[in-house]
Amino acid sequence: MTAQVIPAEMTAISFAAPGGPEVLVPTRIAVPVAGLGQVVIKVAFAGVNRPDVIQRQGFYPPPPGASPIPGLEISGTVVACGDAAGTQLVGQEVCALVTGGGYAQYCLAEAAHCLPVPGGLSLAEAAAIPETLFTVWHNVFERGYARDGETMLVHGGTSGIGSMAIMLGKLFEMEVIVTCGGPDKCARALEIGAAHAIDYKADDFVAEVARITGGKGVHLVLDMVAGDYVARNLKCLGDDGRHITIAVQGGVRAEINMAEIMRRRLMLTGSTLRARSNQFKALLAQEIAQNVWPLVEDGALRPVMDRTFPLEQAAAAHTRMEAGDHIGKIVLEAG
Repeated sequence: MTAQVIPAEMTAISFAAPGGPEVLVPTRIAVPVAGLGQVVIKVAFAGVNRPDVIQRQGFYPPPPGASPIPGLEISGTVVACGDAAGTQLVGQEVCALVTGGGYAQYCLAEAAHCLPVPGGLSLAEAAAIPETLFTVWHNVFERGYARDGETMLVHGGTSGIGSMAIMLGKLFEMEVIVTCGGPDKCARALEIGAAHAIDYKADDFVAEVARITGGKGVHLVLDMVAGDYVARNLKCLGDDGRHITIAVQGGVRAEINMAEIMRRRLMLTGSTLRARSNQFKALLAQEIAQNVWPLVEDGALRPVMDRTFPLEQAAAAHTRMEAGDHIGKIVLEAG
């Protein structure tokens, strides 16, 4: 069922072969058509995330059936639906978690993965929420069993994930310690809401965590580095601590002392979100709608925004992300 006239073609950002940011170029492709349970969204903004960079580099291919166009989160207006499941969304402004296709003027989304954009939240901000919110909520609160009164160590405190982890942790009465690269980023992390910020370029974060916690360690570590950070992270955990890995920027292999895992009853877990089933992500969206979206609606939770680039300048957006100078979220404006 179509709500309005939709063009046959659109501009999207694609790449013919993996490479640097310069491989991202505008192209003309067919506008997607909604299937069962899906909606077509006229994209206003698309979030730029580290997985997009890794996909462009050739190391993170889209799951079977997903669009090869990068982009995992969008905001915009629903203009068509595939069946009655999405009828109530037509004409509404939403943001959505998608498996790909976000860097385009139109994008497919599962109706069950959409969240309404409340008044007071700009569409640019709305596009900067889904990927980080879904990731942090699932990993910290569902897999990591986080609860109020606990202390969490987060690496990359001024990244999109890091800033979301700071804000969610604080809103749910946790103490968040972060690592950042340099005093300016540490200062910004404290402004965002971190209780403590460690400059990993100047100080040993293991020693600093021990000092801050009085030797007790933290309850959780949210790790985006992996590699040789894992053994150091485990030293930061207190007994019964939980270590959650969501990225492997420092390498996929780690050497750890399993006797320490047993002796201190540590838990190691992690996940990726993109390839999870539509049903899983629909249930996750429902939980977020119930537990977190009221905080968005009343203005208590807002993403930290870095810069906005026109869709056609996706290469420049990736260049900024890879330079590591950004604080918060980078978004593309599609229309």
